[in-house]
Amino acid sequence: MARQFTNRVLVTGGCGFIGSHLCERLIEGGADVLCVDNFFTGSRANVEELLSHPRFELLRHDVTMPLYVEVDKIFNLACPASPVHYQFDPVKTTRTSVQGAINMLGLAKRLKINVLQASTSEVYGDPSVHPQTEDYWGNVNPIGPRSCYDEGKRCAEALFFDYRRQHQTAIKVARIFNTYGPRTHPSDGRVVSSFIVQALLDADITVHGNGSQTRSFCYVDDTVAALLRLMDSPFDVTGPINIGNPNEISMRELAELIIDLTGSRSRIVYRPLPQDDPCRRRPDISRAKEQLEWAPKIGLKEGLLKTINHFNELLMRPSSRTDLGALYEAHHA
Repeated sequence: MARQFTNRVLVTGGCGFIGSHLCERLIEGGADVLCVDNFFTGSRANVEELLSHPRFELLRHDVTMPLYVEVDKIFNLACPASPVHYQFDPVKTTRTSVQGAINMLGLAKRLKINVLQASTSEVYGDPSVHPQTEDYWGNVNPIGPRSCYDEGKRCAEALFFDYRRQHQTAIKVARIFNTYGPRTHPSDGRVVSSFIVQALLDADITVHGNGSQTRSFCYVDDTVAALLRLMDSPFDVTGPINIGNPNEISMRELAELIIDLTGSRSRIVYRPLPQDDPCRRRPDISRAKEQLEWAPKIGLKEGLLKTINHFNELLMRPSSRTDLGALYEAHHA
């Protein structure tokens, strides 16, 4: 049975991958949802089915500019999350994380409401501690090509806790690890969507490095469930809290699994590892288990099959083949 919501909820970045799933879940629970997005990486198509719903409102707005609305809760998810997108305009990425956080915190302070920051496992950088706990301060290059995202999110976390100390703002900080599922953009460079599309096209699957680097993948429904639990937690539960699946898999193993699940004829090819790309990534979710009574429920194979079905449907749509073809060409240039 769906948990019931009675409040008006603001979701910034609501047309993005995780944001659109969150909007759906809030609507299902009875909330009135104000979805805000500037459509840099978000897509109107992600919320198409919600547009006619009487409790859903879509507003085109950039969070680097002040927003004056009356709401009861704020989920701040606005920021490009894949290297392809956040490195396209790194200054804008930093401004989105930092100025966006300031604007949402200012709104929450004025309204005296809860505000949740969607932070990231990237705050840990290329970790020297494994698995990563929330007490680990990270190993981040502050001047590298990924720093616009990594340091932007770290600064946003600092702002959230400064508002807590200085203004008693009701903050929540979630450190989201690799999340996958339907609605990831086929050409944004995220590893699960890239591997699946390449496999469905019988194209070479490109693995960076020697494929031994690891990630831990959480299906989007589990991630959304954790965000909702964190938002509804008591005032003294602030985070940061790791949200992710602690089951670790190498990139080579992931490619082999996707080839098997799709029945693809793809072969695996190897390319140089990008600068500052973490070698290992795995969350310690003890705090989430204790404070939120949350743990992921959907296994990797089950989640991958759901995601594969989504991209299979995209392949059947002529309007989507341009994106998929572009991805194919990009990996064969």
